[in-house]
Amino acid sequence: MTPLIGVLALQGAFREHIDAFKRLGVGTREIRALRDIAGIDALAIPGGESTTIGKLLTDTGLMPATREKIASGLPVFGTCAGMILLCEEIEDSSQPRLGSLKAKVRRNAFGSQVDSFEENLLIPELGDPPFPAVFIRAPFITGIGDEARVLATVNKDGENYIAAVRQDNILTTAFHPELTADDRFHKYFLKMIGNSAKRTT
Repeated sequence: MTPLIGVLALQGAFREHIDAFKRLGVGTREIRALRDIAGIDALAIPGGESTTIGKLLTDTGLMPATREKIASGLPVFGTCAGMILLCEEIEDSSQPRLGSLKAKVRRNAFGSQVDSFEENLLIPELGDPPFPAVFIRAPFITGIGDEARVLATVNKDGENYIAAVRQDNILTTAFHPELTADDRFHKYFLKMIGNSAKRTT
């Protein structure tokens, strides 16, 4: 059975996620209100403005309901701002967040919009060729808990930074897979959803 993917559509690059899932033949539903999350099999949280998305999650009542669903095992894929919102701790910020991922994140870690860059990343979980990662005002993870594992790092100015993490049903990237034609991360997420469904049946 094909899963139904909820795509948080409050702000940011949600249409690009929808297009990626469409290319893979998967149905989606835009999540804008509390009623929209009933019956979805997974959730994608796009890049955008994490403070704005966090405020809208709170204002719509989606924040506690989404947090509860993730805690109950709902697979979730957060990119850039989505990563920030999923992390338990955001450096120097008290902004609203889901806090489901046992990790600490730094916002705009590589600089402002003009410091955006692309990097081909070797990601063992995805295999060859390297993944074309697009970093736009990107965060990076500065610490993770024992439950989480690093999927990818990026080398910038001679330093390695954590750029993708998975913790059980949670997948996050500091970059924007939805802004490329390479759908391997979305395929990887669909595999996560399938494995989650098998465990709960």
